[in-house]
Amino acid sequence: MTQSVKKILIANRGEIALRVVRTAKEMGISTVAVYAEQDRNSRYVDMADEAYLLSGDTYKDTYLNEDLLIDILHRSGANAVHPGYGFLSEVPSFAQKVEDAGAIWVGPHHTALVDLGDKITARRVALRAKVPPVPGISEPVTDVRTLLDFAHTHGYPIMMKRTDGGGGHGITVVHDDEELRRFYTNHDALQGGDLNEYFIEKFVDKARHVETQSGRDSHGNFTVYSTRDCSLQRRNQKLVEEAPAPFLTEEVVSTLEEYSRRLFTTVDYVGLGTCEFMVTPNGKVYFLEVNPRLQVEHTVSEEVSGLDLVREQLVIASGGELTRAPEPRGHSFELRITSEDPATNLTPGSGTLEKIQWPAGPGVRIDTGVEQGDTISPKFDSMMGKVIVTAQNRLDAVARVRRVLDELVIEGVPTPISLYKEIFRNDDFTAEHGHPFAVTTKWLERTYLNREPNSARAGQPASLGATVAGTPGAAASDDTDKTKSETFVIEMNDRRVKLTVPLDIVENLTGSARARNAKRPTQPLRGAGLHNVDSSANKVNGGAKSGIIASPMQAVVTRINVSEGQQVAKGDLLVVLESMKMENYVYAPAAGEVKKIFVSPADGVEAGDTLVTLDVTSKVKEGGKND
Repeated sequence: MTQSVKKILIANRGEIALRVVRTAKEMGISTVAVYAEQDRNSRYVDMADEAYLLSGDTYKDTYLNEDLLIDILHRSGANAVHPGYGFLSEVPSFAQKVEDAGAIWVGPHHTALVDLGDKITARRVALRAKVPPVPGISEPVTDVRTLLDFAHTHGYPIMMKRTDGGGGHGITVVHDDEELRRFYTNHDALQGGDLNEYFIEKFVDKARHVETQSGRDSHGNFTVYSTRDCSLQRRNQKLVEEAPAPFLTEEVVSTLEEYSRRLFTTVDYVGLGTCEFMVTPNGKVYFLEVNPRLQVEHTVSEEVSGLDLVREQLVIASGGELTRAPEPRGHSFELRITSEDPATNLTPGSGTLEKIQWPAGPGVRIDTGVEQGDTISPKFDSMMGKVIVTAQNRLDAVARVRRVLDELVIEGVPTPISLYKEIFRNDDFTAEHGHPFAVTTKWLERTYLNREPNSARAGQPASLGATVAGTPGAAASDDTDKTKSETFVIEMNDRRVKLTVPLDIVENLTGSARARNAKRPTQPLRGAGLHNVDSSANKVNGGAKSGIIASPMQAVVTRINVSEGQQVAKGDLLVVLESMKMENYVYAPAAGEVKKIFVSPADGVEAGDTLVTLDVTSKVKEGGKND
């Protein structure tokens, strides 16, 4: 028995919520939005037919509050729930609650979410479907000997991956026996760690991350709307995506489509989803995972297929038949516009959007949920929007992206715009002169980002203290540059030109009050403690003398690795933080005794907040081991 979607609750926020509202309106479907206090004035809230407040100040209280969302489902009279991406979109318990409430879950049945939501069970699904996963062990590993045996058999590097990871979360690349033993020690379940939540895989180096945007309806029809390439990543998270995936042979494309069909059929998948693979230079295809939802990068598949994928979701959820995808038309890039600073290894930031000038013209699409004057909250995801650029072929699309980036202006928060300008002029990426497999999943980090800052061992997470590699200042933040100079518009021989002059020179030459007292544009990051990254680093490193271990960034505490009264040695793991799905380890900067722990798992912390205090005058017990 089928049921039509008549009124839909959108259990999400920002640009994806706005995206669903727009398609629902076109289809004559009433919309219900939900919002936290910080999102009260957001555009998606205004555009929805109804909106309900989610009281609270954390994800857990608001967008992850399953019971509150089900209550709003009943109160609003909605008969369907669209979960967007992130939040509860892959949570089987929430999908089941929606189904039990008699409403339509816009996504696969909760049993498919169970099969695919855990990376170990997903590997087992792949094996049943006769789809080869990356070599690994499809069960949690609890002893170091098994880990070492696997590493020695398959060779380093290897990956330790959390079974519940997603979007790059919970992945640690290990390069040698020492790193593997350290990982084991820091995560040992017998010591209160989470080793039993990890499994091991061979790290496939020099491969591209390729995926299929797939759909299957309740009638058994299956289609691949497009392939996508998502190899441009930092912290195992995507920054730039494109469709169709370039540089693939017809044989590889056929393999990707067949593997995707097998995966969806094996779990009786109904809805849209993404099958993710690694493709090596010699055409070997390895299964990674299935994302059982719409993804951020669905836009490029829409552009090259000419289909509205949210509409496809709603049609399939109502029991209708999917639209079979036509041959791809043209080429499309998506650039994620985040409040991240390329001058500090893409550290997330926050602040007020003082100016936004989105690009326009042929082949340009903007998906965003923010407007000028909005505040980018440190409590939520730093992605402000997406710029999607399409042209008749890849090289023309590259040229169009270059033009678009010159038009794009965002002030008030750091952005990766300047980094994108470098990337889209790098021949490895554009392949204008024939380098089709130069860009693999670690290319961005190897080329532009400092992968392992020396500060990581002194209590500072690896995401801080790094600088952009290559030409000095090549990918530095535009806003950072502006703090050191001032730009004037002048005329020379009746020609209008811009003149940029360092502020100290302006002041020395003119002595003007404007130069002396000029308000320098700031680059607000997450909390005052991150306004100057060096000062945060100094505060953390100063813990060796003071015993005060402070958070160097805005983050969420995911694990406390010590207890009060415990003796620790220099370099012992104290606290694990997470920011933008990246795990950051805070180590003891000196030997001592843990005096007081100020945080608990799931707590949010700002830069400079005290995490732990140590009595650094204490003697570490013989051997330097923890109790």
